[in-house]
Amino acid sequence: MERQVDFQLEKLKTKLMKMCSLVDEQVDFAYRTFTEENAELAKIVIERDAKVDKYDLKIDKICQKIIALNQPVAMDLRVIMSALTINTNLERIGDLTVNISQSFLQNKKKPEFIGRTKYDEMVQISKEMVKNAIDAYMQNDAKLAQKVIQSDDLLDKCNFDNQKILIDIMKEDSSNIDLAVELINVSRDVERIGDHATNIAEDVFFIVEAQMIKHKYEKFFFAEENEPDEDDV
Repeated sequence: MERQVDFQLEKLKTKLMKMCSLVDEQVDFAYRTFTEENAELAKIVIERDAKVDKYDLKIDKICQKIIALNQPVAMDLRVIMSALTINTNLERIGDLTVNISQSFLQNKKKPEFIGRTKYDEMVQISKEMVKNAIDAYMQNDAKLAQKVIQSDDLLDKCNFDNQKILIDIMKEDSSNIDLAVELINVSRDVERIGDHATNIAEDVFFIVEAQMIKHKYEKFFFAEENEPDEDDV
């Protein structure tokens, strides 16, 4: 016999999947505003942010209702609590896509020196992290979630290298300062999108494996079995 809470959890997952699809497209559009110099896509991202916010509120209310009207067992509670944090991270990704789109609209063109930076590489890594985090949630795939988590260090390194490159570009020609500073801010937003994708992946891993991975402790969970623990060294 199907429990009432099962119906509510299915409704929650459906709403969250729609939120995932919407935010995934927001990320794609925001990144394309720079690569394609497309102001119309930037405007679409900004206009649709209100829709992302509405999904955020609806999902929060569904979670609150399930908790208030039921007594969720451990697995159900894991799903609900993770849905709340996944929803929050999706909403924040949506906010960051708006930041990127607004940044493009200030100049309506990408900097001429963008090809010298790590921006395109960062975009590809970040975009794949978001897609994989969403797919991991939809498919309950802990391995795919693990892949997202392990990509975060690479994105962080690219962002660090990118800042140094842009500082050198500013030193070479002071006329590049304004655009370079803007690109540093955009790159930081791209890196933060990767951080939120990582948070989503951590929640997926928690749902599937019932193991919490936070604050870079994934190295202990994902270490090869023949690698010694630090306490054993």
